[in-house]
Amino acid sequence: MDATQKPLRISPELGVYAEKHGVFQTVQRMLQCLLVDKPTDPIQYMIDHLKNENDEVPRIFLLGPPASGKLTIAKLLCDQINAHLLTLDDMLADGKSEFANKFQRLNTANKEIPNTLWAKLILERLSKTDCIKRGWVLVGFPRTREQSLALQEIGIAPEHVVILDAPDTVLIERNLGKRIDMNTGEIYHITFNWPTSNKVQNRLVKPNGITEEETAKRLLEYRRVSHGILNSYSKKYHIINADQPSVDVFSQALSHVQSRHRSNAPYTPRIILLGPPGSGRSLQAALIAEKYRIVNVSCGQLLKEPVAAETRFGETIKPYVESRQPVPDVMVLKCMSQRLSKLDCSTQGWVMHGFPQDVGQAEMLKDAGFIPNRVFFLDVPDDAVIERLTMRVTDPITGERYHSIYKPAPSIEVFSRCKVNPKDSEENVQKALEVYHANVRDLEQFYNPVIHVSADQDPYTVFEYIESCVVKPLSKHTNVFI
Repeated sequence: MDATQKPLRISPELGVYAEKHGVFQTVQRMLQCLLVDKPTDPIQYMIDHLKNENDEVPRIFLLGPPASGKLTIAKLLCDQINAHLLTLDDMLADGKSEFANKFQRLNTANKEIPNTLWAKLILERLSKTDCIKRGWVLVGFPRTREQSLALQEIGIAPEHVVILDAPDTVLIERNLGKRIDMNTGEIYHITFNWPTSNKVQNRLVKPNGITEEETAKRLLEYRRVSHGILNSYSKKYHIINADQPSVDVFSQALSHVQSRHRSNAPYTPRIILLGPPGSGRSLQAALIAEKYRIVNVSCGQLLKEPVAAETRFGETIKPYVESRQPVPDVMVLKCMSQRLSKLDCSTQGWVMHGFPQDVGQAEMLKDAGFIPNRVFFLDVPDDAVIERLTMRVTDPITGERYHSIYKPAPSIEVFSRCKVNPKDSEENVQKALEVYHANVRDLEQFYNPVIHVSADQDPYTVFEYIESCVVKPLSKHTNVFI
């Protein structure tokens, strides 16, 4: 990088390295922690922060009205993501905690617990090594905006806030059937989750405060203050309908906590669109390139341009193009590398389609230093592909493309002069599908993680989903499907 020349030519490897190792995100996180904690020795503080290696651990608030299933979902989440389950009751039961002892004294004297004391109690627990290393899920707190502000002032900020909710009538009915095993602390329900063991059934007791009147009162209080929580975490909360099977609630909660918030770090899109013929890769690439002003890199178009310009390279590949034979991979890579190495691709980003078609080509692209940060597979059933391609025709005069079902020619005169591209015959389409299916699994493993998109729907619906995955960081699980 030469700082004396404008515009700066930034090496593509710099962006790849920074994204691979999360350099920008790490710096952003350290800066946030410095501003919140204000350590006396910032350098040593940052060294200790890096040693903790805890920027990616879960930090979750799980909130909701009474009987919404917070504890059940929290236990499932903790088992799945290996985080610590934190409840206020457990913290207050800690006999070694200075703040827990203060709570006991205030409760004994029937005095109101200040929000700052709640925050200090929680901070004391979150500062322990197990929470720092593995992360945590805090259940049922904060309950009010004032409590959330007290947590923020002391430096406690979750990465995700999950709010379970359901109609009050459903919550009251749930609460009436709640039973507790006093030996284990497990919660059961006489309708939805009744234990099979007679021994467990006999020791279940009805908890206090679950009558219809008491539950309605608690719900009224929750509804009165819940808007404050939404305002406090407006960019982080996600509301989930709790009036459905717990498996579905858990699935949605897990999907949310594994997602990542949009980062302010510099980001250059490097996108590859893969899919069978007729899946709409060209259209999606054009839409993405136009929306984000990145370079549309079409392999087929790049090979045609030097042939039309009659360059030396064009004369070399002309026999392959005219005979519709595959151009050797080395020549294709040379053409692609020349385009991807230009300044606009390095600084603005690119979206590629038509290449690579197999793992060999993907490895050559990687060895050349062009590594994508998003790979989409546009999935379309074979029957839909055949219908899309075999029924399309082209007007040789205007170049306009029509389809017998979805976009018929405007008149009989136009239809009569339309031609069918030989590559769109059913036999050729079937061959192209066989080639694609023979390589798709290997490509998926090579580029893991990848994003699968159902392209057998309105193209603008497909674009909206692709766009959301381009703008937001990939979720923490391996593959994404829609």
